[in-house]
Amino acid sequence: MATVYRETTVPGELTGMVRCLWEDTGTAPKRIVPDGCVDLVESGGEVFVAGPDTAAWTWETSGPARGVRFAPGRAGDVLGLGADELRDQRVSLRDLWGREGELLAERVLSGAASLTAVAVRRGTGRADREISALIARLDGGVPRVSAALERFTTGERQLRRRFTLAVGYGPATYLRVTRFQRAIGLAGTAPDLASLAFSAGYADQAHLSRDCRELSGLKASEFFRARK
Repeated sequence: MATVYRETTVPGELTGMVRCLWEDTGTAPKRIVPDGCVDLVESGGEVFVAGPDTAAWTWETSGPARGVRFAPGRAGDVLGLGADELRDQRVSLRDLWGREGELLAERVLSGAASLTAVAVRRGTGRADREISALIARLDGGVPRVSAALERFTTGERQLRRRFTLAVGYGPATYLRVTRFQRAIGLAGTAPDLASLAFSAGYADQAHLSRDCRELSGLKASEFFRARK
């Protein structure tokens, strides 16, 4: 069966905290590239937390999967710990929350509860407004982190520390990830890699090629050919 991936809108009670709900069906291995997000996932008889990633990983589990993708910087509101503690990891709900996590996972797997219900139940706190503003600036296409850090009242060192705690890695890594994701989104409209690099905000094609190899594990020509 061919892989089918689709995203659905977020229930009102999770607006701002969650980027999307998603489902994926199919048997082929999936190459997952960094996107700056943390996901709560049900797949292969398990419920686990994935990410945030700094490099691509291959998801070998076959069969259907579904997940809740938290907005960058918001996973801690539900998970109860810094996203940096989950960097490049897949952690079961039992290991994350102990007995409560084990019981919640059993309810999700049995159909008695949904991943959305888990997120709503555990969601606490509000977004860090300065971190949200910094994420928005980085997503907006600034060429350098220094440009995004301008005009904040909080000191740069403290802001970087809070950003890493919320997102999982520092602003420089996040900028690389969000720019690469921008290139992925534009891949279907660019006639060649040089045009794609320019449209996505890279200094040149070589910069895009370097980031693509480091973040996806593939050459840019190979990676983006599959997305045309």
